[in-house]
Amino acid sequence: MKYSLAIVLLMCGCGWNRPADFSKLTDDFIYNSLAFSPVSATGAGYHEHNGVRLDDQIDDMSPRGLENQRRFYTEYRDRLDTAAAASLSAEDRPDYDVIRNQIALTLLELNTIQSHHHNPTVYVELIGQALFGPYVLEYAPKPQRYRSIIARLRRIGPLLDQAKANLTDSPAVWTRVAQEENDGNIALIGTTLRKDCPPALKAAYDGAAPEALEALRKFNAWLKSDLAQHTAEWRLGKDRYAQKFKYALATGVTPEQLLADAESQLATVRARMAEIAKPDTVEAALNKIAQKHATPETYFDAAKKDLEETTAFVRDHKLLSLPARANLSVIPTPEFMRGIYGVGGFSPAPALEPQLGAFYWITPIPTSWPAERIESKLREYNTYGLKILTVHEAVPGHYVQAEYANDVQPKPRRLVRAIFGNTPYVEGWAVYATQMMIDNGYYKDDPGMQLTWGKQLLRVIANTIIDIRMHTMGMTEQQALDLMINKTYQEREEATAKIQRAQLSSCQLPTYFAGWRGWLGVREQNASMPLADFHERALKQGAVPLPSLSPLLASK
Repeated sequence: MKYSLAIVLLMCGCGWNRPADFSKLTDDFIYNSLAFSPVSATGAGYHEHNGVRLDDQIDDMSPRGLENQRRFYTEYRDRLDTAAAASLSAEDRPDYDVIRNQIALTLLELNTIQSHHHNPTVYVELIGQALFGPYVLEYAPKPQRYRSIIARLRRIGPLLDQAKANLTDSPAVWTRVAQEENDGNIALIGTTLRKDCPPALKAAYDGAAPEALEALRKFNAWLKSDLAQHTAEWRLGKDRYAQKFKYALATGVTPEQLLADAESQLATVRARMAEIAKPDTVEAALNKIAQKHATPETYFDAAKKDLEETTAFVRDHKLLSLPARANLSVIPTPEFMRGIYGVGGFSPAPALEPQLGAFYWITPIPTSWPAERIESKLREYNTYGLKILTVHEAVPGHYVQAEYANDVQPKPRRLVRAIFGNTPYVEGWAVYATQMMIDNGYYKDDPGMQLTWGKQLLRVIANTIIDIRMHTMGMTEQQALDLMINKTYQEREEATAKIQRAQLSSCQLPTYFAGWRGWLGVREQNASMPLADFHERALKQGAVPLPSLSPLLASK
């Protein structure tokens, strides 16, 4: 790992005597923090740092590498506070808050949570992203990108050696999912990347791939035979959860306050759905709706058609101006990410190279699944459910929001808000945008859409309840299943997958509800502003903490 060490040494020696100008402080933070994670740097469009080619590197997860990160973030926090906090403009204050929260989260992770000691999916997903990024992001000619892939293949063995040295124990669910996602990495290297390799580089690829594949297979064997014997608790616990929640959400509310709001909204939405469903029960009405769905073979194409429909609706109804760049592709969710993205997701264009591709991921439904499991998935993502997923992830949801964020000026502000932006702003926009679409006529008079949207909103609410209660209040898997199946009408397949997601992550599931409530609040504060004008002005701010959004709009 000599190259990773070189990166660290370069970073630790640069920029610390520069004038205390906030834009320069911001630049220092962006590029140095990205250089600590070459894999993330590739995804953000940052390819070289102080003469070191980041696309050829993989993150240094050794004790020395982690300690260098800890020192950097600690020193930068102190530097930021003393040099910038007292003299920030109204425009700079949200950037300061974003950076400060990112530092706090990183130090909480390094010092207290320490996933590198307990979560093998950290390493498995890092490898997948290291290889998949250069493969799909066309930032350079294909041969150059494949040379980086080959260089990273050679670093997989040393990274997995670091993983084995670091990992002391792991919850059973994390160990199992790491094995499943690692199988996706093996398929990526052994089939997808090999098949598409430029002919001139096949010999080099075939020279590096076998060693990487062997290391991955040995890691899977180690997970099964060794780490699986050392189990740990996946629940974050009340104190650590509250700390992470404060910095990850930055909404100014506590977990307990958000939970109380969610449980109140649960009753309100259920009552509204009961009125819509009459004379049927909600369960009977949803059962009829669920029977109209795609097949595993047509599911992917149905999502692509829905994207054409939602794009036309936004344009025709002038809800906001659509992005000028037509750079969105619909692709299958990468296998190494399917443990956390069981349905679909979104990957934005790199903040430093916004002209490159953005991706709407659709997770395929394996035809090898039992028929009952396939039917459960298709019922959950029926005709209406798939349309809502497309609104949320693509247009006018995450894709549109990310494209607006990639046009923010000046550049340091754009990069901070795009790379480290506030998650409730991002996820909340997607939920708000779905409600806004329906309220403005997107299947508005169709009870099927209204009930499906109600069900989706109940899922957003349930996400908050199960994450807070499971991590801090001892909620059991059965209690979570009962809530999701009996109170929010979810299919068992969906509910089971959501439990796994709550076990794999923390403080992410509540961002949808917290963000939705925040966006509704900002819209209410700016109710006199025309709808399209509000959307465009709010999105042009980038992903700031939601309490900052109304003051920014008022200052324009």
